[in-house]
Amino acid sequence: MRGFKKISIIIALLLPLALNAQVTIVNGNHILEISGTLSTYYNHRWILPTETDKDKNRFNLRDAQFQFSGKIANQWRYEFQADLADFVSNTTGQPDAENPGLMEASVTYALPKIANIKIGYGKLPYSFQSLVPFVESPYWQRAEIARGDFFSRRDVGVTLSKSLFKNKLFLDAGAYTGLGEKSLIGVNDASGSLEYVGRAMFCYPARYRYRMIDFSHTVIPIFEIAINGRYTKRNLPSGATFPAGSTGGYGMKIIDGEKYVYGADFAIQYKGLSIQLEAHQLKGIPTDTMSSLLFGTPQSFNGGFFKSGSAVAQINYYLKPANSVFSFRYEYQNISDLAEGYTERYSAAYAYKFKAANAMLKMQYYFFGKKETLADIKFNQQLRIGLQFNF
Repeated sequence: MRGFKKISIIIALLLPLALNAQVTIVNGNHILEISGTLSTYYNHRWILPTETDKDKNRFNLRDAQFQFSGKIANQWRYEFQADLADFVSNTTGQPDAENPGLMEASVTYALPKIANIKIGYGKLPYSFQSLVPFVESPYWQRAEIARGDFFSRRDVGVTLSKSLFKNKLFLDAGAYTGLGEKSLIGVNDASGSLEYVGRAMFCYPARYRYRMIDFSHTVIPIFEIAINGRYTKRNLPSGATFPAGSTGGYGMKIIDGEKYVYGADFAIQYKGLSIQLEAHQLKGIPTDTMSSLLFGTPQSFNGGFFKSGSAVAQINYYLKPANSVFSFRYEYQNISDLAEGYTERYSAAYAYKFKAANAMLKMQYYFFGKKETLADIKFNQQLRIGLQFNF
């Protein structure tokens, strides 16, 4: 009877994992979960009349991921996740911040009643849009602010995490190399400085998972509200430069000088309806008063700094009888307050969730309302449709 009870407990513990399409191996106090994702899509862009290059109209293998995550005696946790599709397709040597080849390589040690210490490479505790796993989103692309050009999404370092009040308050703080995905090259820039990141999230009445879709049709409203920030001060010696590709598409991911990024997010879900809101502001203070990031404006006008701002609003609904997700997202982006204009992007997504497998047919369409000149956008609309399969 005791043996039967033990087996029942193990089955009860592993059943939720099996439903999530994970393979679980148990050996004493060691639990190992193995999972993966395959996703492929077709992309089509309606380019501007002044453009001729249609190389983005293509089929693409976005993901060929595998993930190993384990737990030992409720004290050690480890995770390794990689995307073979990115390793094979990346011929430039520059990691894709939104979808890099190496996604996670970390070990977490739990200090009882104190905090969890995570060491290694992985996602930084900043921005709900960035922290949500790709497979939990109805979209093929993240919001522009969370794609890795304004702040890094992953880095190498140490993170301290603590939950309080029965998993209602979550605190995270850490120190990292500061070069983001380029930290994997093994050296820092010549300044030798670090980046510091912190996040505080309050949930009620229970823990809010990093998910966009309320597949379970939560019977009681659950919400989260969070604030987060990050800071770095990097002063390069005369003649030194940052590693190639580390400053991002707009030259603001890391800067020679002081950089502050701070933001807040809110999310709620109830009976299949979910809403996510977030906003961010970046403030950069270049060491060089003639920096290109100040766009040639006089110091009497710019005060020696520039700001960049963004806001995202998203609403989703899971229509359970039709196994369908409908979503709409609005994005506002002002790359620099020292340059004219701003960008507005409107996105709509539809996802069909298959019953027999953990798979979704996902379609995303977006178009621009306004375009900031600095964004250098060469198309008006984009459609992306494909299949995501988890195993």
